[in-house]
Amino acid sequence: MLEVSGLDAWYGRAQVLFGVSLAVGAGECVALVGRNGAGKSTTMKSIMGLMARRRGRVVFRGRDISALAPYRIGRLGLGWVPEDRRIFTDLTVRENLAVARQPPRDGAPTWSDDKLYALFPNLGAMPDRPGGRMSGGEQQMLTVARTLMGNPYLVMLDEPSEGVAPLIVEEMARMIEALKDAGVAILLSEQNLHFARIVSDRAVVLEKGEVKFVGTMDALAGDEALLRAHLGL
Repeated sequence: MLEVSGLDAWYGRAQVLFGVSLAVGAGECVALVGRNGAGKSTTMKSIMGLMARRRGRVVFRGRDISALAPYRIGRLGLGWVPEDRRIFTDLTVRENLAVARQPPRDGAPTWSDDKLYALFPNLGAMPDRPGGRMSGGEQQMLTVARTLMGNPYLVMLDEPSEGVAPLIVEEMARMIEALKDAGVAILLSEQNLHFARIVSDRAVVLEKGEVKFVGTMDALAGDEALLRAHLGL
């Protein structure tokens, strides 16, 4: 579904990614794990074409998207849920979902308001509530739901469990499992290793913009030296 090869990226003159490579298959969740500042969010921004200076190859569903504008990447069915949510605070839940609606895609699940309310019951209880009057966890769910209205083949989730209540984290875990069952691919950026291990099939460990490990979650969890060196555990 997604293949990233030799990805480099810069903020101004400072290089922050160094040859990052990874792959995500259909129905698979791959976790990008690492300390704060390891390069997880920058990797996602680079894949979406949001870094002003980058190089490397990004292939999505067999198509090289390395040089495409972000809006064209989104129209191909690659969804991104940013860490800072970016919901429309003056619009209701229903209106936030409506502005993100895209046509159905062959081979991808088609999402409707009702399907998303079943996936996120909290949102179903407040369809007419403005985004600015929701809790942080509810806003996080709305951001995910809004992205799903684009009927994506792959979703990138940037720190979905950060700063939200445990009950919301549990709902996020159920949501990820439901997406995997529907064949949606997921690239997950996460500092919470426990959460990542519950929902992910494989892990890519980043440290200072470099890949230090690629393997199963079980292999990562069992490597104490790696956990201490790159995750501070």
